[in-house]
Amino acid sequence: MALRDKRVTMAHGGGGRAMRDLIEEVFTSVFQPPGSEDQARLMADALQVPGARLAFTTDSFVVTPLEFPGGDIGKLAVCGTVNDLAVGGARPLWLSAAFIIEEGCEVALLRRIVATMAEEAAKAGVRIVTGDTKVVERGKGDGVFITTAGIGVIAPGVDLGAARIAAGDVVIVNGVLGDHGATILAARGDLALSSDIASDCAGLGHLMQTALAAAPGIRAARDCTRGGLASALNEMAGEAGLAVEIDEAALPLRDEVRGVCEILGLDPLYLANEGRLVLFCPPDQAEAALAAMRALPEGAGSVGIGRAMAGTAGRVTMRTAFGGARIVDMLVGEQLPRIC
Repeated sequence: MALRDKRVTMAHGGGGRAMRDLIEEVFTSVFQPPGSEDQARLMADALQVPGARLAFTTDSFVVTPLEFPGGDIGKLAVCGTVNDLAVGGARPLWLSAAFIIEEGCEVALLRRIVATMAEEAAKAGVRIVTGDTKVVERGKGDGVFITTAGIGVIAPGVDLGAARIAAGDVVIVNGVLGDHGATILAARGDLALSSDIASDCAGLGHLMQTALAAAPGIRAARDCTRGGLASALNEMAGEAGLAVEIDEAALPLRDEVRGVCEILGLDPLYLANEGRLVLFCPPDQAEAALAAMRALPEGAGSVGIGRAMAGTAGRVTMRTAFGGARIVDMLVGEQLPRIC
């Protein structure tokens, strides 16, 4: 084994032997990209189907701490990009991964992150086919930052978009909300919180394809990351030109998450999720969608929480447990930094 350093140094970003050893032993030996050129050359049978379209997305990931119950920054990077493709109806196929590494970062930590990425990519049925590494001076990074890009294929006939949402459509989420945001709060240790909550971080590509097969009329979907469910619903309602009403009693929330939010004065509707999506489905297909989603581990907690309706465009309201209603607005400001 040529790489003997226990921590990353500036030499590992200098383009010489040290950099080659880091890339080969930590990254390419695990990801096994198809070739060693400066670009990946891609082909898949799905691209040959008449009417198929490419979907392309990119995202950057920063989180403190880098490892937390239920995942790490590598799992976030793979799942987050897979999910951005999946909610558009695409079958994710290929990812790129670029790393900005701070001088002094432990090589062992990098190895764990890369191993997690490879594991999650295999689960999602995608390949990490190209990437890059850069090293910045100590104090000018935050351990590791990761930027990923993803390419997927949208099958003919699949056309999801918030503008297609119709009055009466059922709002469905695939499980308990707010676990990721609450987990990061507790994992930082500076708020003296003790909790057994783990991040919901998961790839949702298989779940979305299963839902579409069972309910091909699904109109639109979003993953509920920064800004949580509330922000996703506001964005979609605005693009649809409709109102959305959700039922507080139907919202799937753990008691632990409710408790964390009550202590800190937070609203769980705005907590980040990394394995949760919200979709709008015609009412005559909602039960089929729910049954199909519940058959998969990542959709076992799927439930309908509300409906789209005619009304003030972009307005999201919630029927409260006391029989009243309150407006659920977009997140204002930053509820929790460095979450994804």
